[in-house]
Amino acid sequence: MVNTKVVLSGVELDNPIIPASGCYGFGYEFAELYDLDILGSLSFKGTTKEPRYGNVNPRIAETPMGMLNAVGLQNPGIDKVISEELPKLRACFHKPIVANISGFSMEEYVHCCEKIDKEEQIGIIEVNISCPNVHNGGMSFGTLPESAAAITKAVKAVTTKPVYMKLSPNVTNIAEIAKACEEAGADGISMINTPMGVRIDLKTRKPVLGNVTGGLSGPAILPIAVRMIWQVYEAVKIPIIGMGGVSRARDVIELMLAGATGVQVGAANLVNPMACKQIIDELPKVMEEYGIENLTDIIGGAHNA
Repeated sequence: MVNTKVVLSGVELDNPIIPASGCYGFGYEFAELYDLDILGSLSFKGTTKEPRYGNVNPRIAETPMGMLNAVGLQNPGIDKVISEELPKLRACFHKPIVANISGFSMEEYVHCCEKIDKEEQIGIIEVNISCPNVHNGGMSFGTLPESAAAITKAVKAVTTKPVYMKLSPNVTNIAEIAKACEEAGADGISMINTPMGVRIDLKTRKPVLGNVTGGLSGPAILPIAVRMIWQVYEAVKIPIIGMGGVSRARDVIELMLAGATGVQVGAANLVNPMACKQIIDELPKVMEEYGIENLTDIIGGAHNA
């Protein structure tokens, strides 16, 4: 009997599978399809201080082996997330939740993290300093070690839960930024958010997305995620939640061998709403195929091969 359990900063998960923020809403809609308690955890929709409508349409563009999105952090705001969305989720999911928090200023990050920290079911706070499809915020905080460290330090000062900094791949040295977050007190790293891309309509000769640029997700970015997780694992001692292009159990094993402890599944949920369940069902079989008894034994295993 294989053991799929992993531990993230003291939070034990039955398996490493976590639906990624932005691709799973606030989760409860998926409860109509399967029992959410089979998940390791889930990361809910990116949340800001004030409600956000998001970017203008079109927000989605197909690409070979993936998609571009420029939703723009549409969400009802932190107060309604706490008063309305979390109670609905608590009714159908009974494990610690990953709270994804976004912002446009240090004050906003601090405000939202301090509020969500008080919610009992929140197990980990995932601080998104890497959103590629909003203007004047989000990713700008995650592109320099100094600003990433400043947000980390400020958030850690007002929270008691583990804080994981979600990093952008749209940088020259992601390991340097991860190291800065670790030194500022981060408990873990989430990576990668989406690389930036553009698609152009050949008939109109204009960008397909209303925002022009969007974040690329889907199987095409898996090798980028593996490479960056590899680099960050070599640079830090704190755990990594890996993501980027995961659509099957073998992808989970690959990210874990590169250095991830938890694995988020994003765009695959949009293509196949049963993706997370299928990956969880597949995982023990793939572990047996490769002679893996305990998932924790393979974390970073490729570095010692």
